[in-house]
Amino acid sequence: MPATRTHQPAAVHYRIEPADVHAHIFQITLTIAHPQAQQEVSLPVWIPGSYLVREFSKNLQDLQATQGRRRSPVTQLDKHRWLISCNPEKPLVLTYGVCAYDTSVRTAWLDASRGFFNGTSLCLRVEGQQQQAHSIEIARTDATADWSVATGMDALAIDKQGFGLYGAPEYEALVDCPFELGRFWTGRFTAGGVPHRFVVAGAAPSFDGKRLLADTQKICETAMAFWHGGGKPPFRSYVFMLNAVGDGYGGLEHSNSTALICGRRDLPRTGEARTSEGYTTLLGLISHEYFHTWNVKRLRPAEFASLDFARENYSELLWFFEGFTSYYDDLLLRRAGLIDDATYLKLITKTINQVLQTPGRKVQTVAQASFDAWVKYYRQDENTPNTTVSYYTKGSLVALCLDLALRSEGKTTLDDVMRGLWQRCPKGLMSEDDLRAVLLELGGRALDKELEQWVHGTAELPLAELLGKNGVGLKPETAQLAQRLGIRVQENHSIQIKTVLRGGAAEKAGMAAGDEWLAVETGGSAWRVSKLDDVAFYSGSATSAKAIVARDGRILRLALNMVAAGQPASKARKSPHPEPAIPDTVSLSVVDAAAVARWLGLPARP
Repeated sequence: MPATRTHQPAAVHYRIEPADVHAHIFQITLTIAHPQAQQEVSLPVWIPGSYLVREFSKNLQDLQATQGRRRSPVTQLDKHRWLISCNPEKPLVLTYGVCAYDTSVRTAWLDASRGFFNGTSLCLRVEGQQQQAHSIEIARTDATADWSVATGMDALAIDKQGFGLYGAPEYEALVDCPFELGRFWTGRFTAGGVPHRFVVAGAAPSFDGKRLLADTQKICETAMAFWHGGGKPPFRSYVFMLNAVGDGYGGLEHSNSTALICGRRDLPRTGEARTSEGYTTLLGLISHEYFHTWNVKRLRPAEFASLDFARENYSELLWFFEGFTSYYDDLLLRRAGLIDDATYLKLITKTINQVLQTPGRKVQTVAQASFDAWVKYYRQDENTPNTTVSYYTKGSLVALCLDLALRSEGKTTLDDVMRGLWQRCPKGLMSEDDLRAVLLELGGRALDKELEQWVHGTAELPLAELLGKNGVGLKPETAQLAQRLGIRVQENHSIQIKTVLRGGAAEKAGMAAGDEWLAVETGGSAWRVSKLDDVAFYSGSATSAKAIVARDGRILRLALNMVAAGQPASKARKSPHPEPAIPDTVSLSVVDAAAVARWLGLPARP
C-alpha cells in the first residue's frame, strides 16, 4: 500500500537497483550520512539459519567511494572488510555491484524474470552504526517495469507494486528480511487476526493457489494455537516467498517471513483433490519454517545473543532448535488435519530409518553434530554418514522420545515444555540448563539421565519401548539391497557408488565411493548391471559373488559376501563368522488408536 506520509531515507541508506538482469548484476548505492574519518564496512560471511561460512564477498565487485565529486580512497583489509578514508563532516557514498546467480534461499538471484536477495549478500555493514536505523530503496528499471516486490520489511513509501522505500530499526533486522521481485502469483489470508501474504514465483498454469492458501492458513492457525492459545503472535504480519523450480527443496526462516524453494510439480494442482507425496513434503517445509518464527528466531541459543557476521557462531543446541522444529513440523500437519495417522507414521518411519542407516550415530553425539555444523553438516562428503549424525533427524527423534516419555508418566507433555521455555526465557535466550529446569518443574523429575544418553551420548534411542507405551508398534522390516550392502548409489546406465557405509558388506568387499559398478559375476557367469535390482536378480540365492567395478580407469573384481549383505538365512549357508550388517529398516503401525490420539493431541475417537 502507498504510504500516507513522506519518509526520508535513514542515516544508513541502500539503493538497490536490478541494473543488468542478463548479467545478473544488482547495483547498490550505500549512503552513510555521518561517516567516521576512517570508516570500515564489511559484508557478512554467513547468513543466520544456515550454519556455513559462504563468503558472500566473492560476488561483490567494483567498490568505489565518493564525497560529492571527490573520490575517497578504499583499502581492502581482508576477504570481507574495507576501510575508507573520508571527511566525517560530509555524507559518504559507496557504489558497488553484486553478481546474483544463486537460486538458493540463502543468497541472491537476478535474471530477466525474477530477482531475490538477502541483505547479507547485498548490504555492506557500516561498522559503528549497526544499531542505527537503516533504510532500503528498491529502484524500478525499464527491465523491471512490470515487476512487483514482496518483503516482510516495514514499508515507508512504496507504490502499488512495492517499489520504493523500506525501513529497519538496525542492521540485524535489515538483513533478516529478504526481498522477492518479479511477476509472481500472490495471495492473502488472515490467521490469528494477523495478515499473511503468500507469493509464488515460477508456478505452472495448473497451480492451485486457493488450496495452498487454505492449507497454509490451517498450519499457521495451528502453530499460533500451539504457542499462544487465543493470544497474539509476536509479529504484525507475515510473508511466505516460494520459488517453484524444476527440481529443488529448501527453506530459510526469518522473523516475519520465510524464503522457500520447491519442485514445480510439488505444488497443488487445480482439480486434483489428492495430496501428493511432494505436496505433503512442501506443507511440512512450510510448517517447519513457520514454527521457526518462535523456535530459533525468538527463543534461541544463548550463544546467539549478539550475532557475529564475520565468523562462525557456535552452539551445541541445534538438535533442539532444528531437531525439535523437525518433530513439530509434521505433527502440526496432523493436528491441522492436513495428513492422517497413516501418513504421519510413515513420515516418522522415514526419519527413524534415516537415523538407523547412518553409522555416524554411533560415532558422534547430536550435541557434537550441532557444534560441528559449520564444518560437517553443510560440507558433506562421501564419508559424512560414517562420522556424523544429522541434528535434524536425530534431534527430532530426541523430541519424540521426550514427548512420549513425558506422556507415559502422565504429568506433562513436550507441548507444555516448549511453552514453559517460552515463558521462562522472556528475552529469548535459552540454554540447555533452561530445558532441564522446565523438564524438572513440569515433569516432576529430572530427565538429566535421558539427556545425557540421548543428546550427549551415542546410545540407541528407546523408540520401540516408548512408541509401544503410546499405542504404536515398531517392528523390523527387511531392508532394501542398498541398505543391506551398505551403500548409497546413483543409478544411471550403471551404478555409481556415492557412499560406502561403515561396517557393511560393500566396505568389507573393498568398494569405495566413486566406483562404477559394472557387472556382477556369480555361478561362473558375469552379468551387466545398471541398477541394484539387477544385482539382486542375477545373484539370486548365491552366498557370494564378484562385483566388477571400474575405479580410476582400472577394472577390479571384488569378492562380495552376500550373507553379510543380509541374504535370508533360508537361502544361504550359515557363516561361523558373520559380518556386521547395516540395521534393517523398521515400520510403525497403530495398535491403540485412543493412545495415538492422545499423543498426537487429537480429540478422542468415539
